[in-house]
Amino acid sequence: MNEYRTHNCGELRIENVGQEVRLAGWVQRIRNLGKMKFIDLRDEFGITQIIISDDEEMDKKTKDLTTECAVSFSGKVSERSSKNKDIPTGDIEIIATDVRVLGKCRNVLPFEINQKQNDGSVREDLRLEYRFLDLRNDKIHKNILLRSRILKTMRDEMDREGFTEIQTPILANSSPEGARDFLVPSRLHPGEFYALPQAPQQFKQLLMISGFNKYYQIAPCFRDEDPRADRSPGEFYQLDLEMSFATQEDVFEVLERVIPNVFKKNSTLKITEAPFKRIPFKEAMEKYGTDKPDLRNPLVIEDATEIFKDTEFNAFKGKTIKVIKTDNMSDKPRKFFDQMSEYAVEEFGAKGLAWVKVDEESNLTGGISKFISEDQKDKLINLLDAGKNSAIFFVADEFEKAQKIAGNVRIELGKRLDLIEKDIFKFCWIVDFPMYELSDEGTIDFNHNPFSMPQGGLEALNTKDPLDIYAYQYDLVCNGYEIASGAVRNHDQDIMIKAFEIAGYKEEDVKNRFGALYNAFSYGTPPHAGAAPGIDRIIMLIAGEDNIREVIAFPKNKKARDLLMRAPSKVTEEQLKDVHIKLDLEDVQDS
Repeated sequence: MNEYRTHNCGELRIENVGQEVRLAGWVQRIRNLGKMKFIDLRDEFGITQIIISDDEEMDKKTKDLTTECAVSFSGKVSERSSKNKDIPTGDIEIIATDVRVLGKCRNVLPFEINQKQNDGSVREDLRLEYRFLDLRNDKIHKNILLRSRILKTMRDEMDREGFTEIQTPILANSSPEGARDFLVPSRLHPGEFYALPQAPQQFKQLLMISGFNKYYQIAPCFRDEDPRADRSPGEFYQLDLEMSFATQEDVFEVLERVIPNVFKKNSTLKITEAPFKRIPFKEAMEKYGTDKPDLRNPLVIEDATEIFKDTEFNAFKGKTIKVIKTDNMSDKPRKFFDQMSEYAVEEFGAKGLAWVKVDEESNLTGGISKFISEDQKDKLINLLDAGKNSAIFFVADEFEKAQKIAGNVRIELGKRLDLIEKDIFKFCWIVDFPMYELSDEGTIDFNHNPFSMPQGGLEALNTKDPLDIYAYQYDLVCNGYEIASGAVRNHDQDIMIKAFEIAGYKEEDVKNRFGALYNAFSYGTPPHAGAAPGIDRIIMLIAGEDNIREVIAFPKNKKARDLLMRAPSKVTEEQLKDVHIKLDLEDVQDS
């Protein structure tokens, strides 16, 4: 029998009245009424009220109790005279007969455990420095328990789909997958380095070549990227999966069963039913200004460049013109439009945000209405189906910047006008990504995953402009977040060589950097495809959090530092010698 507790704090009910029990947990609250003390005892399962009555021995034992010390109480379950309907144990209390202090809380708490830490009232860096205390908070604690349930659901679903769980190496080789690698120096091989895997990409493909039918794992991935609210710096987890003899459709069918079940079994919100809407990348950028559109937002971007091609309005001359129509705007004052314009300039780098209103007679008023001709007005209203009391917002800039700014304006308008549909998860696939893109230096670079199969195969690579080639690449998007990314993989050595050649790699580079795949492609490689849903982001959505750090037990802060374990940190000269590294201290500055 457990010497510290016979029951958990949250499980006792009215039917337990009269029983002798022992509970263990943390003191959440102490109310001292002189001859009687009321103590709220908390563990992972709930809260139970403990009564210390007028007893000299018990009063002595509990005299120095403080909040957040770990204790064990023995006593009898009694029915409460003043019941608390807000907690499951509110019908009972424990009349304590003995107490053992198991772990003293010796220091003053840096913050109150039971308050809403993530509402901004406690500085986040302080929370992360004392994460072991922060995790005692009920909401944060439940997020981590939710994480456990979601991971179990994922494994159950993948088992049901017939996938085999296989672990792949953490010490791997460097691979160009969109971010900087974390490098690990080798002691046994001076001057050589491992790289922590940005994803198990090459290993999962090699497993398909090895004859495994369906692979998955809960995979840790490591990317040296800047933090964001929806991106954990350094490391994250994904549900990595791959299927042999499979097409894009096969992957979609699996994920359209697995992902909805993960959401349904761990949330009460509605979800869109499969099959999910499929939106080509180009269409997503045109209609939503982003490749991860939030379909709960009904606003759509239209292109009005042709309407204003002969305009005399200087702000529009020679620019791409993107427009967004919003309805029921008659009650919105000039201040609303001015504030939207200021926000677009300050937050999105817009040169301005022009606007007009459509009045009861379908005339344009306010904003830039005097610069719009009658013919332009008619075409604009027809393009947008703009009814009475609507408003039109204009973004004028070079093409890609106009798309991006309009996409951000669409999101902000949806929020400020309260247009976002609530209590639902809306999924869609983004498909037909470009195989290549222009880098900042003007060279051809991979747009997505370099190991993807180009649509049209080798012929497309040999005959098409690289920027016109699409790939069998796809993202799964939910409520404005990319929650999975995947592709049909290239499985042909000739296609691999040509695809990398277009991106500036010689065949010798491919052999050196991707020797395992290059070699394996000569030994009967099956067609294969897969994807990788992002676990942290899925949990963040299901938990209803806006910050991914709220669903990770020990996250890094905004500067990619672990404030609890104080990492990264300096190491000794001896450690550096072991791995054959010498620091140029002139280049090293304390951050």
